[in-house]
Amino acid sequence: MEIREKVIAIVEPVLQGRGLELVDVEWRPEGHGPVLRLLVDRTDGVDLDDLSTLSRECSDLLDVEEVIPGGYTLEVSSPGINRPLRTRDHFARCLDKKVRLRTLEPIDGQRNFQGRLLDVSPTGILLDDATGKEVSIPFPLIERANYEHEFSAADFVGGAAGRPSGARKRG
Repeated sequence: MEIREKVIAIVEPVLQGRGLELVDVEWRPEGHGPVLRLLVDRTDGVDLDDLSTLSRECSDLLDVEEVIPGGYTLEVSSPGINRPLRTRDHFARCLDKKVRLRTLEPIDGQRNFQGRLLDVSPTGILLDDATGKEVSIPFPLIERANYEHEFSAADFVGGAAGRPSGARKRG
């Protein structure tokens, strides 16, 4: 069993007990050493206290189970605005929204896709790509996928982006 699968088996029950979802697990080498990144979320979001508590608890569990040989950095965070899509349920929550994905193998000569998610079935997704063409993509061929938030002017009303440089918000 790979490190990723071992980590999922250990931390997922803890997260579920706290009403949290394990969105993704990333294990990869980086410049300063290996990093284990846990992306967690819940319907009403996670806060820093949740993440801090979870980080300590997961760190202790992973050390006791000796899942990872040698030193590593553990990061526990929310998935962010362009959250990864890993499961059928993740995709189902993004129906009629913009997604970006890469496939393991080319489909009609292409591996990178972006477009509106039209349908999610038990076996894959249907995407309306940027050219208006519908593309059927089986789940086993999806290497990675993300929700792509579409910003509107309303997202910036009253925020720093809506004020001239150097201006202060008055309250």
